[in-house]
Amino acid sequence: MALVDYNSSDESGREEQETPKEVPSVKDGQLMNAAPDTVVLKDERALAKINTRPDALTYDEPAGPTNPFEHAQRSLKRKNIITGLAEEEAFNDATFRIQHRTYQMLGYAQDPTTGQFVGDTEKASELGGQVISEIRPSKKTKRELRKKRQKKGDASVLDGDDAYRGPWAEYKDDEASSSAAEYEAESSDEDDEMGPKLIGETKEEKSESESEEEEEEPLETSEFVGSSEVDYLGRTYMHVPQDLDVNLKKTPGEEECFVPKKKIHSWMGHSKGVSKLEFFPNSGHLLLSGGNDTKIKLWDVYHDREHLRTYQGHSKPVKDVTFNPDGTGFLSTAYDKMVKLWDTETGKCLVRFSNGSVANCVKFNPTDPSSFLVGTANHKIVQYDLRTPETVVQEYTHHLGSINSITFVDDNHRFMTSSDDKSIRIWDWGINVPIKFIADPSQYSMPSLRLHPSHKYVAAQSMDNRILVFSAKDKFRQNKRKDFSGFNCAGYSCDIDFSPDGKILMCGESNGNLVFWDWKKTGIISKLKAHNSPVLTLAAHPQETSKVASAGLDGPINYWD
Repeated sequence: MALVDYNSSDESGREEQETPKEVPSVKDGQLMNAAPDTVVLKDERALAKINTRPDALTYDEPAGPTNPFEHAQRSLKRKNIITGLAEEEAFNDATFRIQHRTYQMLGYAQDPTTGQFVGDTEKASELGGQVISEIRPSKKTKRELRKKRQKKGDASVLDGDDAYRGPWAEYKDDEASSSAAEYEAESSDEDDEMGPKLIGETKEEKSESESEEEEEEPLETSEFVGSSEVDYLGRTYMHVPQDLDVNLKKTPGEEECFVPKKKIHSWMGHSKGVSKLEFFPNSGHLLLSGGNDTKIKLWDVYHDREHLRTYQGHSKPVKDVTFNPDGTGFLSTAYDKMVKLWDTETGKCLVRFSNGSVANCVKFNPTDPSSFLVGTANHKIVQYDLRTPETVVQEYTHHLGSINSITFVDDNHRFMTSSDDKSIRIWDWGINVPIKFIADPSQYSMPSLRLHPSHKYVAAQSMDNRILVFSAKDKFRQNKRKDFSGFNCAGYSCDIDFSPDGKILMCGESNGNLVFWDWKKTGIISKLKAHNSPVLTLAAHPQETSKVASAGLDGPINYWD
């Protein structure tokens, strides 16, 4: 509003306003604006930049528009080098390494700018543009490469022609492999056999490799090596003998048991160590053994105590063997990732199972002989049914380490598992959710579990040279009153077992001893020098009062009384 139109009241606050006096007019006749709109022109060159980090100027990348005075040829000169044109690209380091290795091994690589292949384009189209990390050699190529290499040798020999070479064995023609297929075959000899084949392999090569593979696969064979398969009445060794001083058909544990004192027999048959021993269910007139020589052997416990039958079908050392509840068949696991069901009498392999991982332990369900559990190295417990062997019934997947042992508890409605993750878990049958989780910061791995004959407790061999006891019913708590110590087993998975009456606990020791404890007092009864190597497995006879079979890494199976 113009200044001439401005009115104000007097100090007395009168309501009536005086009429404004006349103001002399401006000479030029123009009015003056007391508050005009102004526009301030700022000079950017006069402004100073505030820099709170002067040291960052040395490291930060230049920002802002490009320099208009820089010559275009100057940047081009930096790209032109002797070997060609060098351009900077943002490229993932891992992808670059894969492409670089692919070009070195196969002769082609993929251009990151255009996406086309450079180098040997014919081979790129033949292999479908695969990089070196995606290629798997054919089984035929693997076998040919293995034949070119020298033997690994004996681990016990240091010098000479038969010295141990292991994975560092050289080639017979002293020429290292140069092709990608041979290079990958060296590092994937123990890969899963179900892996993908080389894409460039033709159908004829596939059929040839498959036929050769079938010929080279270890076929399941069995040989009877005893004196006679049948007795004078036509009965096989499956018949429980009745011409003995011991009644082999009575209920185990009816008589009081004692600690063995001397060796009464040795079975010599395995060329390497023995990993598992198990007596025939209830009667115990046969003994089954699995060895590191890939063989499974059946022995006669009474009469002549001879070697009866050999089962061959695994290509790598046997890990575990277990009879079904009636003893007519047994399961075996090995490092070749196979689980096989055998007929005890005929030696025929009935069914094969594999989930692509090494099976560390296997256990039949005592209530349902057609179902069994397999503890694998890939942290899973897999449930199978013999009536539908081609499908997996259930997988139990909560463990974080390799499965070591499986034991059925609570009237066989539940089972307990131990693992390399230093925990014990209890599961309901058929449900993939553990109902109990036992773990402690001071707890060690427990590779062996054994159920007490009373079915009330479970003993666990701990890697801190102790045997812990847990309840097998109700809350599955640890019984801290029963803590067995005084022996050395750290570093080895030594089996534990009970006498048939449950009054004596026994376990192997890493220095070759057998240790016997009183179950009630938890004190050591005696120690017995059994082997010259760690005792990995032992088994108490179910009907005898003081007989125990033991074996270890030295090979022989000793029988004690």
